[in-house]
Amino acid sequence: MLGSLVLHHPNPAAAAALGSLTSNNYLRLRALKINRHSGKKQAPPVTFGSQNSSLGYRRLVSPSTSSICAAVGEDSFKSSAVFTDDSSAVTMTDEEMESIGILSIDQALEPYKEHFKYRIKKYVDQKGLIETYEGGLEEFAQGYVKFGFNREEDGIVYREWAPAAQEAQLIGDFNGWDGSKHKMEKNQYGVWSIKIPNSGGNSAIPHNSRVKFRFKHGNEVWVDRIPAWIKYATVDPARFAAPYDGVYWDPPPSERFQFKHPHPPKPKAPRIYEAHVGMSSSEPQISSYREFADDVLPRIRANNYNTVQLMAVMEHSYYASFGYHVTNFFAVSSRSGTPEDLKYLIDKAHCLGLRVLMDVVHSHASNNVTDGLNGFEVGQSSQESYFHTGDRGYHKLWDSRLFNYSNWEVLRFLLSNLRWWLEEFKFDGFRFDGVTSMLYHHHGINMAFTGDYHEYFSEATDVDAVVYLMLANYLIHKILPDATVIAEDVSGMPGLGRPVSEGGIGFDYRLAMAIPDKWIDYLKNKNDEEWSMNEISCSLTNRRYTEKCISYAESHDQAIVGDKTIAFFLMDREMYSGMSCLTDASPTIERGIALHKFGHPEWVDFPREGNGWSYEKCRRQWNLVDTDHLRYKFMNAFDRAMNLLDEKFSFLSSTQQIVSSTNEEDKVIVFERGDLVFVFNFHPENTYDGYKVGCDLPGKYRVALDSDAYEFGGHGRVGHDVDHFTFPEGIPGVPETNFNNRPNSFKVLSPAHTCVVYYRVDESLEADVDETSIAEVVVGKENFEELGSVIDDGNVGPRAEKSGEGSSDD
Repeated sequence: MLGSLVLHHPNPAAAAALGSLTSNNYLRLRALKINRHSGKKQAPPVTFGSQNSSLGYRRLVSPSTSSICAAVGEDSFKSSAVFTDDSSAVTMTDEEMESIGILSIDQALEPYKEHFKYRIKKYVDQKGLIETYEGGLEEFAQGYVKFGFNREEDGIVYREWAPAAQEAQLIGDFNGWDGSKHKMEKNQYGVWSIKIPNSGGNSAIPHNSRVKFRFKHGNEVWVDRIPAWIKYATVDPARFAAPYDGVYWDPPPSERFQFKHPHPPKPKAPRIYEAHVGMSSSEPQISSYREFADDVLPRIRANNYNTVQLMAVMEHSYYASFGYHVTNFFAVSSRSGTPEDLKYLIDKAHCLGLRVLMDVVHSHASNNVTDGLNGFEVGQSSQESYFHTGDRGYHKLWDSRLFNYSNWEVLRFLLSNLRWWLEEFKFDGFRFDGVTSMLYHHHGINMAFTGDYHEYFSEATDVDAVVYLMLANYLIHKILPDATVIAEDVSGMPGLGRPVSEGGIGFDYRLAMAIPDKWIDYLKNKNDEEWSMNEISCSLTNRRYTEKCISYAESHDQAIVGDKTIAFFLMDREMYSGMSCLTDASPTIERGIALHKFGHPEWVDFPREGNGWSYEKCRRQWNLVDTDHLRYKFMNAFDRAMNLLDEKFSFLSSTQQIVSSTNEEDKVIVFERGDLVFVFNFHPENTYDGYKVGCDLPGKYRVALDSDAYEFGGHGRVGHDVDHFTFPEGIPGVPETNFNNRPNSFKVLSPAHTCVVYYRVDESLEADVDETSIAEVVVGKENFEELGSVIDDGNVGPRAEKSGEGSSDD
């Protein structure tokens, strides 16, 4: 029930479904320092205007440190500029620069116009420089054809940017780890290179052999590092805490995976299943890409999802970092297989009509010196490094390094990384992790965002990072126009979800991260009678106009060890003893099944010293939903039905969104999305017979989805064959004379702790409409009929003392 209450605008998705909840929590620091999040996760009241809107613009202190960029300067907006939207380039004059699109959408941003002009100019200048010196952004973002290992007809060329190195060699299995015969040369830009000729007509470096970059730095010390652009990295599983090795990956044509299926069309609304491949098996082990493709993807498709979001794809040496402490940015996580195996997974998803998004981590990098990018840090200046120096280059809560987004080679590295995953692996888009940390110099640490616009546009804003994200979003949509790009941001930064051409940052969606916090807060701290319908409604509708959100009840953040899943909050230990259909459900289980309709029941815990390196809680218990006599099947069925409801009625993508009633006394919320009317009864005891609900269009309404249906573990109190006819309310076109500002109404039965969704029957098409209910589609007609007898009047079940006027079919 919690998962089906979706009020966000206009394309939310029910993210994090059964069997894929894994990662860290925003509100606390894990003892092992793998918590990548920061700041208090308080939801700002993201409305238009600012309490301190009179506070003016301050000059932003984040000048470029790149010598090329610095040549442009920051002093004026006088010259014409090439400003690009998501599809084409347009020339903007001084006058056009004054007309920033996002300001016309939200006039309360006008006091911060200089900020927008400043960052737009930095974006235009940076993009112009890239076009001048690199031939364009798309060409610039193909760094992987120049850096790292690249096969040519007569040999292999290897290049590495390491300006702080004094000498450098290439070592590996191919030369017995002796680099004396493979010394590299350095150019004026700090790029080391070497060409290794073929040997006997074959590559001198065998496919799948180990390689490393050896260099000497300022204190005359030689160190071995994994190449920054390496495409694959592995570790000896037989050695405890063994270092990773770079692997030269160049399979022969017979072993290269060939994609067979195109990108599925972009859906009107993504319905996202969040997954971690490694923990997707029922067995206490690390699952493979191919196992996930063959065993899990069909389950996801069967539950009517249209998008899969994959966590922990980029290589990370520490498994328990949930994939968020990346060590090798161009390499797939080798625990689950090879690059070709991941391609098989994505192609299989496309075959099933599923789009695949990747969790991309460009907000920080692992502090690991031996295995990761941080190994190239030897005390050099920020201009010669991937990261900022000093405190600015270190995230004290995440124990990780922070990128210097103004550095030319950092931009090349990160933008190329995005293109690599899109073109080599055919991903359909990204979820950018840790965006809040990128947007501000304070990274959100100890910052409770209130919605005051000055919190977003001041000297605290990291404009270099903002410009990088603008470039990234432009590039992604240029390469793949139908890409889906999501920002994980808790701050509510205005413009985050508006196009770059309007002065926005360019994301398609922002995660509505306050929603799961609201549910957890209620489950932890309030009894059912204390739940506020107004608070719930406000939390679910608290988003910026025209900026789309992905809303969800819980995700991996709520499932980590030390916290509880929603299912655990509701049912706790009774999940282990009270879920059999062969016995009557206890009040706890009744409430849990009624309020919670999807999600893996147990918490997530990666193998670590504290649990004896156990995989027991690092897996998905598919047996629970597959066992017919267990009640977990009911939650899975409702998960499937929710997605099917959108498949059938497309309500998530509709702009028709009205909350007509939030009744605190009755504990009822009524709202409309698209052509559907939703009635949520959160009261723990009261069932309302003949409850009056408002609607827009007159006519006949029937049940589209009922959380109290037998197939969802309910009591079947609402009749699905009942016609609900509307009555006109007040004077047409005069809302104040209507019922709850709606021109029509009808009456329903609303049992306690239920959600019932109604659709309007188009009588002109009624004879041709498939009247099979969502329930029958989900469980099959024969099973549906076995679940309970047909109720003629639809009003069987307990009645509260407080009831409405008449029966539901009056």
